[in-house]
Amino acid sequence: MLLTVTYRGAEPGDLGFLLHKHPERVHDFDLPVGRAHVFYPELEEDRCTAALMLEVDPIELVRSKRFRGDAGTLGHYVNDRPYASGSMLAVALGSVFRTAMTGRCDARPELAASPLELEIGLHAVPLRGGADLPERLFAPLGLSVEQSETLLDGEFPEWGPSPYATITLRGTKLLGEVLRQLYVLLPVLDDAKHYWVADAEVDKLLRAGEGWLAQHPERDLISKRYLVHRREYVAAATARLAELDQGSESMEPEPDGTAGADGGEDANRPLNRVRAEAVLEALDDVGARTVADVGCGPGALLSRLAVDPRFTRIIGTDVSPAALETAARRLDLAERSDAERERIQLHASSVTYQDDRIAGLDAIVLMEVVEHVEPERLDALARSVFGLAAPSTVIVTTPNSEYNALYPTLAAGKFRHPDHRFEWSRAELAGWAGAVADRYGYRVEFRPVGAPDPVLGPPTQLALFRKEAAA
Repeated sequence: MLLTVTYRGAEPGDLGFLLHKHPERVHDFDLPVGRAHVFYPELEEDRCTAALMLEVDPIELVRSKRFRGDAGTLGHYVNDRPYASGSMLAVALGSVFRTAMTGRCDARPELAASPLELEIGLHAVPLRGGADLPERLFAPLGLSVEQSETLLDGEFPEWGPSPYATITLRGTKLLGEVLRQLYVLLPVLDDAKHYWVADAEVDKLLRAGEGWLAQHPERDLISKRYLVHRREYVAAATARLAELDQGSESMEPEPDGTAGADGGEDANRPLNRVRAEAVLEALDDVGARTVADVGCGPGALLSRLAVDPRFTRIIGTDVSPAALETAARRLDLAERSDAERERIQLHASSVTYQDDRIAGLDAIVLMEVVEHVEPERLDALARSVFGLAAPSTVIVTTPNSEYNALYPTLAAGKFRHPDHRFEWSRAELAGWAGAVADRYGYRVEFRPVGAPDPVLGPPTQLALFRKEAAA
């Protein structure tokens, strides 16, 4: 089994620092499944490739205490049991690149915290679940997918394709995040594990999936396959992932098939992902560098801000201590450097009260927050954000209530989330936003978020406030 990681950059040899493996050496590791080797087949001026090769020892497999049954019978040595190679490679990956998976690199901390141009090669991996499975698993993570398949035997084409494929993934990503994603998804590709799964496997899934799995459109499939379809473990993982994805994203209903028919590519993408990307685009448009995510919840937006070095100061606030604890784990704050913990800060705070810690920033984001505030408290919200904190930019996203008619499971007059106090139409948002802008010296523009219906508009609406220059 072979996995390769290629990095292109100004100093490609820095890949050795990130993986904690020197490029001029061959590194060997004894593992329960066999022997792993890390080496660098390529180190050029513009690219560096590291390879992880795993040699499986079938005798050691049956002798291992991790396998159940009578290891003395000949049947353990001579049988038709297939090797769960994806699972074995994942174990090797987690053992050999354990520190790299955490995103920690004391020698190059700024590189470990920055998205890198990466190419991942998965060579001859088992593929069960359809030819489109790699695309379904990796494309939502921002990776392009190429795969090549061959016939099982060229002389007998009627036997069909081989169950193995070579997959190449490309994208600009954090190395540690990609390694954690591979750790989870390798055994998902062949829907098998080589060891007995216990309840601790749920914690492993949640740790490796932190920051990406809760929002993945194939979350349920990934959980079922990773946990080998053990019903009680899948149920536990599903509940905890739903808690991580709490808020409007986790409980938002699905529109019917006619919604957003003219909405282009957004029509087939999760709304929470489209919403976060719309906020990031707005932050880019205004050139924000210091940002507060007010009502940050479990840190979905913060995790996106944290990987972008353009944001030099990031603050997350929420009234829920549990949500802030989840956000801290999601951001891996305990493992970050002092400089990174100074750059990324979390505070308990309410959006309706003055908080000087978020004053004077480039931007404040209220992503799906205002609809959770009692209507009589909206004036206090406006005063604390627009009047006292007074950032250069405020970005507000909130559901478009007109679009609710396209949700077949949503009863008339019901909100998308049980904690919503109201939901605005486009005209209602325009009325509130215009009054706030006039009162506090901002100008406001409105942007659609998500695939729009030609009559009812988009599922989410965004108001972008920019502070007027002093006369």
